[in-house]
Amino acid sequence: MDRLEAPAFTLRQLSFLVCAADEGTIAAAAARLHASPSAVSEAITELERSLGTQLTVRRRARGLTLTSTGADVVARARALLASSLELEASLRGAPGELVGPITVGCYPTLAPTILPALLQGFGRAHPRVELTIVEATHDRLQGRLEAGQVDVAFVYDTLIPGEPQRAKLFELPAHVVVAGDDPLASTDAVRLEELVERDLILLDAPPSSEHTMSLFAARGLAPRVRHRVQSYEAVRALVGRGLGYGILVQRPANPASYEGYPVAMKEIAPPVAPVGVDVIWPGTPAPTARSRALIDYARSLPWSVPR
Repeated sequence: MDRLEAPAFTLRQLSFLVCAADEGTIAAAAARLHASPSAVSEAITELERSLGTQLTVRRRARGLTLTSTGADVVARARALLASSLELEASLRGAPGELVGPITVGCYPTLAPTILPALLQGFGRAHPRVELTIVEATHDRLQGRLEAGQVDVAFVYDTLIPGEPQRAKLFELPAHVVVAGDDPLASTDAVRLEELVERDLILLDAPPSSEHTMSLFAARGLAPRVRHRVQSYEAVRALVGRGLGYGILVQRPANPASYEGYPVAMKEIAPPVAPVGVDVIWPGTPAPTARSRALIDYARSLPWSVPR
């Protein structure tokens, strides 16, 4: 039998390099790793010495950047570290038991709809899986799947850079939100032409803002934006006080704003195309068994969304 040889570098050195690449500075990586900056710097230097090539460019004022070789090593290191963690997790659990971490990304306005049922049901079925939640808009999720920082994400079906795998969970058309005492609250549906002279409370978070503006643009209209907010509940709160109307997709069962002011959800006439809600995950490497189980569980749920 051929003698097995150990590599000249360690998993610890690889993990320090990956963390430094993610954080952009040695100091930030040290804080995340709960190590000293000198320990992180020395580990990366020793890794470069072992591999016989420069992996990083470190400048005090500009932080740390990867060389082309460094970028390739980081990509390979992520897969190697993920396999190592998967091996460790598989040995901690009984045969067939799912054990280990999953980082779940979720668009903020989807969180109240997606996360409660998902965390409760999946958590009960797999109590030794550690779920970490990252709420982020689509632009902030960019690159996190490819970087291995997010395992599974729940997003609107607009473009996410890269080539993630995806499956549709449900879809809904956008609707108009008006105050409970607004004359439009008693109508069956609202035409966008009726709104252009009114004040719009815009949910200013990608892709929601772009989607709202595109609905008007498709009809040759330009809405009058009074306030831009980044919170779904902030839109409903301002609408409830009569400060304008909103265009939203998610439909909470509660017919009142956060403050208790009544609001009404009205369909748009003529109907607009629905917006899909997808679960996505990296194309490579293949999802772990626990991530695959989470994806399958999400797809199996009978998503009941108020209409």
